[in-house]
Amino acid sequence: MTNASGANIHQQAPLSEALRTLAAYLELSLDAGVGLVVMRHTSETATLYLGDAAGTREDLKRCGTVAASLANEMLDMTQAGANLIEVEGRTYRFFRSFAEIEGAAAVVFSST
Repeated sequence: MTNASGANIHQQAPLSEALRTLAAYLELSLDAGVGLVVMRHTSETATLYLGDAAGTREDLKRCGTVAASLANEMLDMTQAGANLIEVEGRTYRFFRSFAEIEGAAAVVFSST
């Protein structure tokens, strides 16, 4: 579902582990004032970083690792562009985009 601004609005009951996990990492990125960068280095896991995707990989701060299946669910529940999700009474507005960091593909969640 999208709202008048075109943002993807996602609400799901019961709340999925993927949305709870995404919300937790979005909180970290908001606290740090930087984007959340997701990179898949193996077929089984995705690594999450905080930082500016326009910088170098060394500039990113690793903040966690999740199963690739969970990362895929986070992507399935969001869309490229503007998103608006509600998780446990808290609303998150963010922009999902793609980047290439030193030859590796990355998904970037940036606050709006």
